Amino acid sequence: VQLVESGGGLVQPGGSLRLSCVASGFTFSRYAMSWYRQAPGKERELVVGIRATGSRIYYGDSKGRFTISRDNAKNTVYLQMNSLKRGDTAVYYCNADSGIVDGGRHNYWGQGTQVAVSA
Repeated sequence: VQLVESGGGLVQPGGSLRLSCVASGFTFSRYAMSWYRQAPGKERELVVGIRATGSRIYYGDSKGRFTISRDNAKNTVYLQMNSLKRGDTAVYYCNADSGIVDGGRHNYWGQGTQVAVSA
């Protein structure tokens, strides 16, 4: 199983970035996919999720600025981030969760991609 994030980088306040997470080794379309982030000195937090059905859940102030989408044909989940603020600076992680299936649950993490918002 692999989740490989990309698309992070340095951006000025007000700018945009698009993160990608390519999955392999499991049935992507059956998993809920989420983006988490962890800022220096802080706990990892959930930013946004998208269920296997395609419904989306936004947390914190991501709604209105961030958009999550998935392409099941490409086994890829995206995070479009607009109007970035300095407070968005963090390592962003991709997460895959199967939910409870046959009494078990599978949960996978990517290695993270750094997003830095600075002038």
